[in-house]
Order: sequence, then structure tokens, then C-alpha cells
Amino acid sequence: MQLGELRGVIALDGPSGTGKSTVARRLAVTLGAGYLDTGAMYRAVTLAVLRAGIATDDEQAVLTVAEHVDLRVSADAEHQDVLLGGENVGSEIRGQAVTLAVSAVSAVAQVRALLVARQMRIIDEVCQERGGIVVEGRDIGTVVAPDAALKVYLTASSDARARRRSLQDSASFDDTKRDVDRRDQLDSGRAASPLQPADDAVWLDTTNLDLQGVLDEILALVDERDLRGVAAGR
Repeated sequence: MQLGELRGVIALDGPSGTGKSTVARRLAVTLGAGYLDTGAMYRAVTLAVLRAGIATDDEQAVLTVAEHVDLRVSADAEHQDVLLGGENVGSEIRGQAVTLAVSAVSAVAQVRALLVARQMRIIDEVCQERGGIVVEGRDIGTVVAPDAALKVYLTASSDARARRRSLQDSASFDDTKRDVDRRDQLDSGRAASPLQPADDAVWLDTTNLDLQGVLDEILALVDERDLRGVAAGR
């Protein structure tokens, strides 16, 4: 991979519907940085669990699947391959079945420990090869990359998040709002790595911002911290 502008790690956390994925990808492309969608890894494991016909509340069986799954994710923001046993499942992991089950799978502490270790390795490898990486998820600033050079916690009103998700998924607002509220409760209430901002994260409310507005705010933080083209710690 070619060396990009960013030096170090940018951690983007926040609940569903805040624009995390779109912002993270565009930010990585803008800075020539690597990109990691940690949520895609949990979704891929969830898909493997569903394909195996395993109940998501059978924690030991879920862990066994996670331990043996052949999972590979690309760190390229422009070519987001998520491979499960060599099959690109990037579209399938965004389906309703996986969306309804992923919170239960990702709440299994041992599964999180397993995937966090893999995520840390990917971050280290990409930083060595490319100089920097943008990582998005729900526990990046607190668990996966606690020493990230910049931590941003994206937030928005639940109605705004539901509207965005309903347009993205071509679903009704009411159904999406219920799903958003359900995910919020599960993700923030789980015992292992609950969704919460890091103490040193910058809060950014995206309720009334478009994509470019969010990017401008984060890029200003990148420049304020002098993270382009200079050494920066994780």
C-alpha cells in the first residue's frame, strides 16, 4: 500500500445512523489512509452463526464459530471486501437477519476479545504499511485503539438516525426507529465493551450536518492536531 497523509489512528465511534461508515470511508480516502469497519467483522461472524443454524444465545457455540471462521476484511476504503470462506458477503451482512442478530453475537465477551485482538493486529499492520488508518465502530476509542491520535464520537438525535437508516434500507420510519432504539439499548447495556464515548473523545453532533459538514469538522481536528505527514502515536 502507498503511504498516505495521515499519521496514526483516527477512532470513530457512535451509535447506528450517525453516518459513521460513510464518514469513515470518505475520511480515509481523503487522507490516503487505511480503513477498518469493525462492525463488518461482527456482522460476518453473525452470518456464519446463522448459516450454521446456531442459536445466538448459545454463547459457547457462537464462540466456537468465531474461533474457526475464515474471515478476511480489506483495509481499503474504496474496495471493501468482506470475505467469509472466500465468499464476498459484503451485501449479505447488511441484511435484516444479520442486523437483528448481530447485537447478541457481539455481546459475547469472548467473541469480542477474539475480534478485538484481530482488529489491533490489522491496525498495527496498516499503520506500518500506510502510515495511518481510520477505524470505525462502537468501542474503538475505549478498547480497540485507546491511544488513538484522534477520537471522535459521532452522535445525532434518534429521529434523525432513524430517518437516515430508513432511507438507506428502504424501510418504514417507525420500524427503523424501533430497531435503532433496540440497538442503542443492547449496545450500551452489554457487559463487554459497551457503547460509550472515550473520556478524551471529541463529541460531534451530526443531526444538522451533511456529509461534507462532518468531514470538514473532523479534518479541522486532524489539522489542529497536526496529524498529516508527521509522526503521531496510536
